[in-house]
Amino acid sequence: MGDSAYSFSLTTFSRTGKLLQIEYALNAVANGRTSLGICAKDGVVIATDKKLSSTLVDTDQVNKVEGVTEGAGFVYSGLGPDYRVLVRKARKSSQAYYLEYREQKPVSQLVKTTASVMQEYTQSGGVRPFGVSLLVAGVDADKTPRLYQVDPSGAYFAWKATAIGKNYVNAKNFLEKRYQDDMELEDAIHTALLTLREGFEGEMTNENIEVGVVSNVDGKFRVLTPEQIQDYLDEAN
Repeated sequence: MGDSAYSFSLTTFSRTGKLLQIEYALNAVANGRTSLGICAKDGVVIATDKKLSSTLVDTDQVNKVEGVTEGAGFVYSGLGPDYRVLVRKARKSSQAYYLEYREQKPVSQLVKTTASVMQEYTQSGGVRPFGVSLLVAGVDADKTPRLYQVDPSGAYFAWKATAIGKNYVNAKNFLEKRYQDDMELEDAIHTALLTLREGFEGEMTNENIEVGVVSNVDGKFRVLTPEQIQDYLDEAN
């Protein structure tokens, strides 16, 4: 009996020690639009391709980069509705933390809580794994910039720079060549846009990409406006 006999069960390991539904969830991520993150010495940038299937869609209503706490934000590749659920849960847990301790939830705690939610959905009957991988950008209380990736299995990793979604292999290779430990946030934003452009289908504009940044100067996460993105694109050109 091959692995395919176990492919419909989430809670049963195959003979080769795999949970195939999690592998299929990772396939859903790999089919999603490219997202990437770069951790600079003075901040973090996350960026994503949000090209839509029709020009009639109102792009202002489509948000892939979301602020979760004052100093941290998410971006995803994979299934949008699943992402929305995780963002809501993360915001709720962050508010509960603030009510109890009267300070913002640290990025590492935010990542662990979100990863725990995703892990629960790999071990329960009657549910399926989340079909998203997240990139989490934030600044710790000691002003250290942090970039994490959280996968459908509930595994999480800290990165200097990484990419997820369609074309992630080429994007990672590009980042490996371009990344420097002493990179500043402005350089990281330019590098992020250059990396996105590498595998971009069609023309990249301020309407079909989204960029979020957090700087250790003020520790606040913000999503760049289309006008700000256009300025960076003009500089890149």
